[in-house]
Amino acid sequence: MASDQGTSTAPASPEAPFEDRLNDFLGRFVGDLGAAVHASLVVLGDKLGLYKALAEGPATSVELAERTGCAERYVREWLAAQAASGYAHYDSATERYSMDDVQIFALADETSPAFIPGGFYVATSVAKDLEKLESAFQTGGGVGWHEHDHHLFHGTERFFRPGYKANLVPAWIPALEGVDGKLRAGAVVADVGCGHGASTIILAEEYPSSRFVGYDYHPASIEAARKAAADAGVSDRVSFEVATAKDYPTVDGGYDLVAFFDCLHDMGDPVGAATHVRKTLKPDGTWLLVEPYSGDRVEDNINPVGRVFYSASTAICTAHSLSQEVGLALGAQAGEARLRQVALDGGFGSFRRATETPFNLVLEARP
Repeated sequence: MASDQGTSTAPASPEAPFEDRLNDFLGRFVGDLGAAVHASLVVLGDKLGLYKALAEGPATSVELAERTGCAERYVREWLAAQAASGYAHYDSATERYSMDDVQIFALADETSPAFIPGGFYVATSVAKDLEKLESAFQTGGGVGWHEHDHHLFHGTERFFRPGYKANLVPAWIPALEGVDGKLRAGAVVADVGCGHGASTIILAEEYPSSRFVGYDYHPASIEAARKAAADAGVSDRVSFEVATAKDYPTVDGGYDLVAFFDCLHDMGDPVGAATHVRKTLKPDGTWLLVEPYSGDRVEDNINPVGRVFYSASTAICTAHSLSQEVGLALGAQAGEARLRQVALDGGFGSFRRATETPFNLVLEARP
């Protein structure tokens, strides 16, 4: 699977001449610097509706400024940056910019499973939190999820929601033993670490006979999730409550399904969380654990996807774990073997990889 994660990020061979290795490295630097600066422009393009307006049809900077109500001089420079980045096309004969179907699919269509702007909100939030991270590096302390810039919460929901929409109901739930049938008949589900509730709402829309409770320790995220559920028309079967993974309440008889989406590795005491999940499940219940795709060794993850996950883990996931009790700091590239041990240490009797994507491990634990 690691070979499917993209081209290796390894530098030129140490045996290559110095000048060749230097040129290779500087080429990486130019690409990285351009990407880092461009991240903020993607967020601006999303916030101001520039991508969606350009998706309506080719436009000059004057025309796009008129469509969006933005100042033309800024739009002109923004458009040139998009073309230079490969996020738009430029026709010198007409001085118009345009987006092709792939660019529209990824940048302007929020229903697309490949919608990417949310990831850039996450990237810009990291830059805003550098002083906090600098202090944490020096002291060994943590930076809690709630301490980050608000772009992190918004960006995480918008970045992960397309993948959940594309995979959760069509592939992940059917890969679990007997769970789809239980949900269709009427089950009780806890979505722990639910954030803004994207995963919870997707499940509630598909399984109207079941009841869902989303838990998160971050009050602002719970408020956002409640609003999202009301907007989606599922508040009759979905509720959201402030609670941690170690103290969320159980229900009479236990939950049929407890789901953790991309959050166990962020927790200070994942074994404690696993132990609590085990206690709150029915005897035939299921723990669904979705984690970033990772091999068990660092060398398995030296690739572009691993680069994203390790970088995000340094600034967000590991920092959050270190802000909590125990502070085990699994990291976003924990790997299946370590996750399995967490589940077994938490009292689960069986653990398997139910399915996977290039970005996710989908794991099933049962009592």
